Amino acid sequence: MSRPRIVIVGAGFAGYRTARTLSRLTRHQADITLLNPTDYFLYLPLLPQVAAGILEPRRVSVSLSGTLPHVRLVLGEADGIDLDGRTVHYTGPEGEEGTLPYDRLVLAAGSVNKLLPIPGVAEHAHGFRGLPEALYLRDHVTRQVELAAAADDRAECAARCTFVVVGAGYTGTEVAAHGAMYTDAQVRKHPMRTGMRPRWMLLDVAPRVMPEMDERLSATAERVLRQRGVEVRMGTSVKEATHDGVVLTDGSTVDTRTLVWCVGVRPDPLVESLGLPMERGRLLVDPHLQVPGRPELFACGDAAAVPDPNQPGQYTPMTAQHAWRHGKVCAHNVVASLGRGQRKVYRHRDMGFVVDLGGAKAAANPFGLPMSGPAAGAVTRGYHLAAMPGNRVRVAADWLLDAVLPRQAVQLGLVRSWSVPLESSSPEVARVPGRPERTGTDTGSDLGKDPGQSGAEPDGEPAKTPPSEPAKNRPSGEPAKNQPGGEPAKNQPGGEPARNQPHAEPAKRGPSGSPRASGRPRRAVEAAGPRPARGGSGKPGKASRASGTGSVGKRPTAPSGPSRSARPPADPGPEPPANQPPPGPDIAPGPVKRTDGRAVEGDS
Repeated sequence: MSRPRIVIVGAGFAGYRTARTLSRLTRHQADITLLNPTDYFLYLPLLPQVAAGILEPRRVSVSLSGTLPHVRLVLGEADGIDLDGRTVHYTGPEGEEGTLPYDRLVLAAGSVNKLLPIPGVAEHAHGFRGLPEALYLRDHVTRQVELAAAADDRAECAARCTFVVVGAGYTGTEVAAHGAMYTDAQVRKHPMRTGMRPRWMLLDVAPRVMPEMDERLSATAERVLRQRGVEVRMGTSVKEATHDGVVLTDGSTVDTRTLVWCVGVRPDPLVESLGLPMERGRLLVDPHLQVPGRPELFACGDAAAVPDPNQPGQYTPMTAQHAWRHGKVCAHNVVASLGRGQRKVYRHRDMGFVVDLGGAKAAANPFGLPMSGPAAGAVTRGYHLAAMPGNRVRVAADWLLDAVLPRQAVQLGLVRSWSVPLESSSPEVARVPGRPERTGTDTGSDLGKDPGQSGAEPDGEPAKTPPSEPAKNRPSGEPAKNQPGGEPAKNQPGGEPARNQPHAEPAKRGPSGSPRASGRPRRAVEAAGPRPARGGSGKPGKASRASGTGSVGKRPTAPSGPSRSARPPADPGPEPPANQPPPGPDIAPGPVKRTDGRAVEGDS
């Protein structure tokens, strides 16, 4: 008798815990496959410290192959699921396609960015859900402060050193708190010519900071923010975003080059393509995390609507704490479905919350005991060390070094603004030239909710399909000039293709016969530089935090328009052979000419 095949889609908090528990319970008696776009599990709660320069990126990235023995890792993103044929179709990071047969399937696809129908947000804002976005924000903030320090014009200096964060949930609050400390440290070492200082703003339509927490903890967090100079504006949001700034709902205008979107999340669109009962975009499951009528299908994490035993008629919120517990119960029930052990009902006890506000400041209520100040800071860091599945010594070492040494405020230039679009179903994977990008957006109304923490629900109209080229006048949206690789492809971030450039063919449909999960049409993709586009189907190659770091959904594209060159094209030379290998991810996009006459700094 052959061993049962178990496939897990997504390696966020839920997917990672499921795989780790299954590896222990099955005792080599099952083939476990984990499908994820990255080879690491991202410990998302510490991501603000990466953006603030406290932790290095690899500290919050736990190797999947190194910590999951007897689990086969497949790099790729799920394109479609054939429930009757029991197969998962996926696209690999280099465009290759594959199919994974299964006897048991666990959907832990996580969640994606939630967008609101606010003009200019998709073009001018950046999210905060993956390592690429954190690295970009760190570089961008560093660059803006350096440019502001060198500016003679007070208006330009004020705009560059103004940073607006939308969403006062856990993530937005921590980003603002750590960001204010980071920029203040920069200015102390290199004062600005105009005598100005960085200005941070935290906006939310909610009546108070972190409305999910106890009012005393919310008041503690707001007090710390105001002591650091952060402008906390409750009951206020963004009405319109432009290159030069934002228009707020109270009618005021703020000149800024930085808009950080920490509003909320929605379940990965992959689950929408299954045609099964849903609850506000989440797949309905029973208390055993099993899909009714599908004994081989399980779901957990942000993608699943799991009944909350403590609140009858309600579902567990989309938080990392719940996703981590879902994974353990799901693994036990998968094994029980194979004839080992008894099924378990998902139950939980609220252990409280911790919010790191930087330095020795934090707000926490472990087991319902409200705490603040250094004691809360010690509890918060102790909790994170205990919860991390790896890298504990390295994280503790970085915290120690940060306490005794000044932070290094340098631009690494690894992530460009166009490679981390807000409208993306894969924020954990940076966009690269020559490869299309799937999108997963939402226009729900929960402006004050925090990604993966607040239980933001989808509603409203879908957002418009994102523009394929960088928006004009976007802050830092223009690639640096004189980059190698020639003119970038049209419908790719960074510009338009050179003339006579070959076009890639439309992508194929998944095994279920339907287009990608979001239900939008694909678009043909042209290659960046003088080399041809990817051969064959031109498949794309994302990222979600855990309560969504393993988000794996569909990536739609749209037909490309006629090719135009921003400058006289070079002779393309002879036609390349049909089986020419696709351009690698190391090819950078070429320069793009601006049409508005405005000079902005190059995007690092």
